[in-house]
Amino acid sequence: MSHLRDLLENSDAKVFTAEFPTIDGAGMARVVSNIERLAPWFDAANATDNPAAHAHASNISVAIAMKTHGLEPIMQIACRDKNRLAIQADMVGAALHGIENLSLMTGDDVTAGDEPESRRVFDLDSAQAISVAHSLNSGVYLSGRAIKPPTNFYISAVENAAAPPLEYRVQRALMKHRAGARYLQLQICYHADRLENFCAGVAQVAPSLHLLPTIVLLKGARQLNFMNDKVPGIDVPRTIIERVENSSDQLEAAYQLALDQARHALAQPGVRGLHIADFRHDETLIRLMKDLDRTPRQIHQAIPISAH
Repeated sequence: MSHLRDLLENSDAKVFTAEFPTIDGAGMARVVSNIERLAPWFDAANATDNPAAHAHASNISVAIAMKTHGLEPIMQIACRDKNRLAIQADMVGAALHGIENLSLMTGDDVTAGDEPESRRVFDLDSAQAISVAHSLNSGVYLSGRAIKPPTNFYISAVENAAAPPLEYRVQRALMKHRAGARYLQLQICYHADRLENFCAGVAQVAPSLHLLPTIVLLKGARQLNFMNDKVPGIDVPRTIIERVENSSDQLEAAYQLALDQARHALAQPGVRGLHIADFRHDETLIRLMKDLDRTPRQIHQAIPISAH
């Protein structure tokens, strides 16, 4: 059974998930080094599916590697690149290896990536993909063909509390919940009031839907400006950028911003924990966990691997 499911459904513990770094080379050794860094602090981590429309090692290969070496995976599937046959193949292939946590998303458009000439697929959207996973849990493919035994997926999705139209975001969350999603990882939100309103709205219409807001560890104002200018769906108020930009120590100011956001998010209704994305790749990640009163856990001995 998914340990993540057990934590979210059967305990009051705060849950922490991480964004696993994309893998482009260096063999399994790079995967294992990332696992060793994340596993003591996080309950699970996202095995991404070509994030921001850039090609990387596949979602299922990274998810299998994570599971093998002691970090529970949340396998993302993006509808941008796959039709319904490929999406179902990803899901059943994951189940074959005992991977139960799925995160279904539509995916950024190919224009966000470095190969904008790629063909878009979008055969399904995120809510429809959630329904596919729910159908497999009921024992049937979309065609009606039986799958025995049924899969046992713990299904999640993503949502952006800060992107217009704001009044529609809660309804999108409810739609995904009704399709089968049990929790949502939320996009980074630099508008405290928008996060508050979203969480309060979800708590009213879907009180059993668990929320994990994202916190991003950045180095300074340059990265804030980049996200504001280049990343679809993210809007960083000028006051936030200036808070870091005008500081005598941007590294520290950026950290304090993330810590304040984390504490604010954890205080919202329906929030069961946090999702952490780390773009600093230093000891700040551990500092954040400790400042949030997180205690490291022991992980099982990794299977020996070759560096090549």
